[in-house]
Amino acid sequence: MTQDVQERIDNLIKQNKIMVFMKGTKLMPQCGFSNNVVQILNTLGVPFETINVLDDNEIRQGIKEYSNWPTIPQVYINGEFIGGSDIMIEMYQKGELQQLVEVALAS
Repeated sequence: MTQDVQERIDNLIKQNKIMVFMKGTKLMPQCGFSNNVVQILNTLGVPFETINVLDDNEIRQGIKEYSNWPTIPQVYINGEFIGGSDIMIEMYQKGELQQLVEVALAS
């Protein structure tokens, strides 16, 4: 990953309390896993930003190196890597995600 790509990813994560690197957009997810994440965040009613990795191959590859996580989507909350669809579903079902999001948005 180039320094430029790393800086772009850093900035996206720092500038957005909840940042989702996904296939498609929040209005039109392009895969089921990305759709799961969007639906969970919409259910929580929280503001979040997305970047479509299908539109930017450098980000698509770079985010995998950045997080050391091989799959998309990837969710960052308050600058911290949370995980992908399965982790988001599990955290949501346990009530952990709601707490994490509330703390992030309050800070």
